[in-house]
Amino acid sequence: MKNFLLAAALTLASPLAAQEAITFETDQSFDDVVFGLESAIVDKGLVIDSVSHTGDMLERTRADVGSDVVLFTNAEVFSFCSAAVSRQVMEADPMNLVFCPYDIFVMVQPERPDVTVIGFRNFPEGPMQAVEDLLTDIAKAAIGE
Repeated sequence: MKNFLLAAALTLASPLAAQEAITFETDQSFDDVVFGLESAIVDKGLVIDSVSHTGDMLERTRADVGSDVVLFTNAEVFSFCSAAVSRQVMEADPMNLVFCPYDIFVMVQPERPDVTVIGFRNFPEGPMQAVEDLLTDIAKAAIGE
């Protein structure tokens, strides 16, 4: 299957989330995409600040909150920042601080076990497009585009 950008509405359950996410899909394994993402971030000279194991947490607490719904087979969120891009967007508007650090998620949903989705939030028009461009480059590099 060829890697391709899809409307987020096809991959995310919430219409609101769909408007706020840019996603790419691939038939590569979750582990391969995670490895590609880690490499792409480091290749840009950036440091991963944290990895949130969101899928593990949701699965671990599923019964505790009274749910029987399995949301993800795997799901992680990588957080990082770019000093150069952050300075650029915050010099344009200091309130752009609200968007930092930047996050890219990787997920596999049980109903689509052969599709790995990588993506990030959609940023507002204007200076924050520099961040969106950076994250697009990283996400595409992670899946070999």
